[in-house]
Order: sequence, then structure tokens, then C-alpha cells
Amino acid sequence: MAIALALHVLSVVIWVGGMFFAYMALRPVAAQLLEPPLRLQLWSQVFARFFPWVSLAVVLILATGLWMIFGFYGGMGQTRPYIHIMMLLGLIMTAIYGHVFFAPYRRLKQAVAGQDWAEGGRRLGQIRMLIGINLSLGLVVVALATLGRYL
Repeated sequence: MAIALALHVLSVVIWVGGMFFAYMALRPVAAQLLEPPLRLQLWSQVFARFFPWVSLAVVLILATGLWMIFGFYGGMGQTRPYIHIMMLLGLIMTAIYGHVFFAPYRRLKQAVAGQDWAEGGRRLGQIRMLIGINLSLGLVVVALATLGRYL
């Protein structure tokens, strides 16, 4: 159980912490200091480095979560409601990430490669909105994980 929990929490820290840093620190500075062509190139390259880590984190979060639920708690029927809510929110977050990765991020890379800065800006705005939603959901999940047993 300890290994599953450690991998689970580390993966959440990588994903949610990375979104927090990108959204709350990097985004405002990049918007203030960089013109659209450089800003879009920066984000395209940042996502190229961050998204493989997120993909690994998503797989580990799902695998270790299921491992703990079925290997240690006896299945979903034996877990408390906050675990069910965490699982639902995690699946929603995973779906949003999958959409970001396969749709707007792919189009952002195409726009940057073609130097279509207007289209790149639209796609970056779409990614920003979806990451904002995922960040909010991720913070709720972290709060549930830490407070759930006391509710």
C-alpha cells in the first residue's frame, strides 16, 4: 500500500503542481514579457516537455488508485464517498487532459510550425481555459484527499 500511495501522491504533485506553476506563475510573466510569436513558441515547447510527464502521471494515478481501491480496500463498494468523488473528478480531469493533448495542443503545434500566430493564440487560449478547469478540479481532489476522512 505504501508504494502505491507514494506513487499516487507524487503523480498528483507533478500534474497539479505543474498546472499551478504554469497557470499562476509562468503564464502571467510570459504574457507580460513576450510578444505572441515568442510566447507561442515558448508554450509549445513547455507543453512538449510537460505533457509526457502528465501522461505518465495520469497512468500512475489511475493504476495506483485502482490498485489501492481493489487491492487494499476491497473494491468501490467498501470505500467512502469522498473516494468515489475523487475517482469521478480524476476521470473528468483525464478526459480534459486527453482533449487538450489531442486537439488544441496538436493545433497549437501546427500553428506555431506554420507561423499562424492568430490561430496559435486561439489554441493557447483554449488550452489555458481547460487547464484552468483542470487545475481547479485538481485542487478540489487534493482537498478531498486530505480532508475526506474527516468529513
